[in-house]
Amino acid sequence: MFDAIAGRYDFLNHALSAGIDRRWRRLAVRSLALTGRERLLDVCTGTADVAIAAREARPGAARVVGVDFAGAMLGVGQEKVTRAGLGDFIALVQGDATRLPVADRSVERATVAFGIRNVEDVASACAELHRVLTPGGRLAVLEFAVPTLPGVRGAYLWYFKHILPRLGRVVSRHRAAYTYLPESVSAFQPPAEFVKLLRRAGFQDVTADPLTLGIVFLYTARKA
Repeated sequence: MFDAIAGRYDFLNHALSAGIDRRWRRLAVRSLALTGRERLLDVCTGTADVAIAAREARPGAARVVGVDFAGAMLGVGQEKVTRAGLGDFIALVQGDATRLPVADRSVERATVAFGIRNVEDVASACAELHRVLTPGGRLAVLEFAVPTLPGVRGAYLWYFKHILPRLGRVVSRHRAAYTYLPESVSAFQPPAEFVKLLRRAGFQDVTADPLTLGIVFLYTARKA
């Protein structure tokens, strides 16, 4: 499914979020407190938006590796990396979030943006993120949530269930992809439960901060 929509994925992300997705990614990168020396792993990197943002931040990560299951998404990401002149600093690798092709304690920072809900075994992915981080390493995860504010919740669910799938189908020409999106968000753990998952994986100082009226959460955590 993700391979099928790879060519229109970025356009739809920006259009359907009114461009706010760029701000969410910048906030996630900022939460990592980069100094310019870190190696960063971006899991479920997709078309490499976070990987590029992490390198281009001031200061940015010294080296970034992006991992994703979908080869066509990585192909689009590689084109963006090359156009930005970042080929010497960002490597994109096809791989599984539950079996990351990265050594133990080998990266100082890790990110996942709007991908953790797509992983079949979320607990295993969290354990893998903990495994690859160095002691003291930081994690930032962005993920959609269903807002709890009454007025916002109703408007959000109406847009998410009726407008977004129709627009997504028209632009992507893929019937299932943008029906899957609201279904996967509704099925994902509530923020409090995902916080518990991160703690069970071994993370400390876990926080869950709502963004844009709670339609997205930024989770941050640290490996002891």
